Amino acid sequence: MSSMIGNKLKISIFGESHGEALGIVMDGLPSGYAIDLNYINQQMHRRLPGRSNLSTERKEEDEYSILSGFFEGKTTGTPLSAIIYNKDKKPEDYSDRFKLRPGHSDYTGYIKYSSNNDYRGGGHFSGRLTAPLLFAGAIAMQILESKEIFIGSRIKSIYNINDDNIEGIDLNAIKGFRKMSFPVISSEKGTLMKTCIIEQKEKGNSLGGIVETFIINIPAGYGEPFFDSVESKISHIVFSIPSIKGIEFGAGFKITALTGKEANDEFKIENNKIITNTNNNGGILGGITNGMPIIFKTAIKPTPSISLPQNTVDISSMENTVINIKGRHDPCIVPRVIPVIEGACALALLDLIMEKDGEKWS
Repeated sequence: MSSMIGNKLKISIFGESHGEALGIVMDGLPSGYAIDLNYINQQMHRRLPGRSNLSTERKEEDEYSILSGFFEGKTTGTPLSAIIYNKDKKPEDYSDRFKLRPGHSDYTGYIKYSSNNDYRGGGHFSGRLTAPLLFAGAIAMQILESKEIFIGSRIKSIYNINDDNIEGIDLNAIKGFRKMSFPVISSEKGTLMKTCIIEQKEKGNSLGGIVETFIINIPAGYGEPFFDSVESKISHIVFSIPSIKGIEFGAGFKITALTGKEANDEFKIENNKIITNTNNNGGILGGITNGMPIIFKTAIKPTPSISLPQNTVDISSMENTVINIKGRHDPCIVPRVIPVIEGACALALLDLIMEKDGEKWS
């Protein structure tokens, strides 16, 4: 189902990678909210393909047209819809439709849709669909930022190269990350990561990595246990992004190596506000925000489209064969997925906040 049905905010996405257009419909936005189109453009630019030798050579400007729900610079409260036309399509790169591409949705899509799926560039399963998702996410981020809630991310690792640890996070750090095309703490580690990506690209291979996301200034008390906990809502939409294979909050799996005394985040009062000494739980307790920064890491798999020969099956003849994938693909999707992760979690948080605060939020 290509819809996110929140309790207040509902989103539907449509389109295919090499189809005519992509689009999104958002229902449930508060009326009268002024949308800054320049802000949306900035976020969309962060995701654009073809900007460097670290990304695909496909050239798409991702210019959008808002079709409804936006009048005289403000949301109307009725469904807001937008469309993005594909301008640099090359469907001929996918003419060998019956050879299943390893790591792709070719086989599962073929089975689910009884061979009627649009296989070109992944069709509806493609990362190309993250463009309209980011459009919606940029609107949600604006609304959150009007309440001083900010989201930022950095590249924690690429392949086996890890960025330096970060001690604390604040608004300056988040704004700094957003200005960087390859956001890392250590420029030296960043250079090593880029070099590694290029080396694998020249070999016809690809790499994955981990993105660490920070959400600051979100007050305590948001989240709806059990099934609409903060972790559940964020995980649901983030896992909808193609190539995401894992997510962990706070200390994540490393918390299992701690004792209860070490893992528990002890409380204290500072400047007449309750905070915790540590943040092993990532700003969430009982599925509800506790006022500390929400911190989570997302694992992104290596781009499955590689030019190296791979063993596969020709599903039309049911014979083993070899495939050499054509087309234009990212050697590492990690840098371009960062704004999409931020926008996606903004949508999840906005839905939780609107559910608790109702019209007060607008």
